[in-house]
Amino acid sequence: MDEVEVVVAHSERATLRVGDVFLKVDADQARTATEVEAMALAPVPTPEVLWREPPVLAIAAVPGTALGRLGEPSPASPAAWAAAGAAVRRLHDAPLPPWPGRGGWGGRDPGALAAQLDAECAALVSDGVLPADLVARNRRIAEAVFRPHTPVFTHGDLQLTHVFTEGDAVTGIIDWSEAGPGDAQFDLATLTLGHEERLADVAVGYGPGVEPGVVRGWWSLRSLLNVRWLAAHGFDPFAPGCEVDVLRARM
Repeated sequence: MDEVEVVVAHSERATLRVGDVFLKVDADQARTATEVEAMALAPVPTPEVLWREPPVLAIAAVPGTALGRLGEPSPASPAAWAAAGAAVRRLHDAPLPPWPGRGGWGGRDPGALAAQLDAECAALVSDGVLPADLVARNRRIAEAVFRPHTPVFTHGDLQLTHVFTEGDAVTGIIDWSEAGPGDAQFDLATLTLGHEERLADVAVGYGPGVEPGVVRGWWSLRSLLNVRWLAAHGFDPFAPGCEVDVLRARM
């Protein structure tokens, strides 16, 4: 009998793997509904939905291997990263999904996001989590994301662990619970977070429209907002190559 592997577990949701089946348990059923509908609409390879019995969603594993992991060198080839960029472009060129909201931070109201960022920056400094100059520098870089843009169909949480390839072709993109109208540059930044050298490969497949300055802004913003949350939920943002190193790279 296959062993039960705990993929991720915290107070909001948990994902278990049993053989080739993933069981996702989520207290927010609207988030699960978004995931199912987004996978049906997205013009890219997605997992097969096996069944849904709230609060559990069962999906099949996709073939291939993930592009990599944050904090570790990516084993994927430049061609695989370019293929990922091409898949993201197909998604961004698709019609907008029919629901409002989601889209990760790239779909948030800019004023509300800026207020959240300022509050988080203040907490990082007052709690002694990060040096004030490091926070201030990255807050200035993050300002680049607050500009007019046309929303596109975004994944909303396009971490490199969510993109699978085989033979330099994308075989599946998983975890669509944050999908929705949002900023294309946020998806590109999330995909390349901690692997900045891969942005050029992604751009080869994505084509025109990559904005490196905005991508860097999202690297800073995402990392600033994530540090305390990750630490509170059992993750280590100070691990080599992870969020704090992303912030330090901006210095």
